[in-house]
This record gives sequence, structure tokens and C-alpha cells, in this order.
Amino acid sequence: MDILIRQAAPGEYDVLGEITADAYLQDGLLDFGESDAYLGELRDVAKRAAAAEVLVAVADGKVLGGVTFVPAGGAMADISRPGEAEIRMLAVAQAARGLGAGESLVRACVERARAAQGCDRIVLSTQHVMHAAHRIYERLGFVRTPERDWNPFPHLDDITLLTYELTLSTTRP
Repeated sequence: MDILIRQAAPGEYDVLGEITADAYLQDGLLDFGESDAYLGELRDVAKRAAAAEVLVAVADGKVLGGVTFVPAGGAMADISRPGEAEIRMLAVAQAARGLGAGESLVRACVERARAAQGCDRIVLSTQHVMHAAHRIYERLGFVRTPERDWNPFPHLDDITLLTYELTLSTTRP
């Protein structure tokens, strides 16, 4: 299957929003299910696209998944520091998993970070249970940075996001 990675078109925002929300819900990544406030952020692709670059993986005219690429200094950054780009909200539809869409999306983000002047690293946050995503990151040369792990909801003690980084100057996935 040929997978094309490109910028999301406005007509695809709703589809990608549902793929992203469904992926997080079905994978048990949201603590409060449909009532989770973050669910609205996952569905609001137009808001993300106004502040960052939203990419989609497409095959046979169908959106398989997407990711948000936040360039260094971008407004949507959670953990990035100066000189670092960030990957956020990577999601692939359940039916499209295992086809290479997730890895292709991550590779596209790495390519964008490499092309950005002054960008030395690309970083991301992930949850403990996202084992398939961890394998993609590690295969592409990302390394764990436990000193940067963080809790987006300090009032909830049991949510710690794991962090990974890829130093761009020394690795070429």
C-alpha cells in the first residue's frame, strides 16, 4: 500500500479529528472517556492547523491517520525548548494500524525538523501504554529522556507522560 504524507486539507479536519479522538478513546488514553476535556482538543484539528502543521497519512484517497508537527518555538509546544521541534497527537485509525502510517508520519516530522533552520532536536510525549508508538520512536533513533517526563494534570497523581528526543545532527533515520 502506498502511503502519502501531506498537509491536511480543511475538508479532512473532521475526519482526522474523529480518528484522533477514537484512537485515544479506544486505546484507553483518556481518563474520563467522552467527558474528558482533552477530547475536544483532539477533535479540533482546525485549531491545531492554525497554530502548527497538521499532516495526514493517506492511501487510496482515505485518511489513515495524522500528526501535529510543532516547529521550534511553536505556540502548541508542550515540552520543547529553544531549538527543538515537537510531535503531538499522533494517531492512526484502528483499521489502518500496522500498515506503516504511524512510522511514515513520524518520519515526515523528522524531515521537517531537519529542514528547519536552527532546529537541533525533535521531542515528544507519550503514555506508558503506547507500546507500538514507542517501538516506532526507538526504531527511528529516538531515546527516552526520563528527566523530562511530566504530568499535564498535576492534580492527578497517576498521569505521567514519558518523553523521547531525537538529536538531529548526529542521526539520520
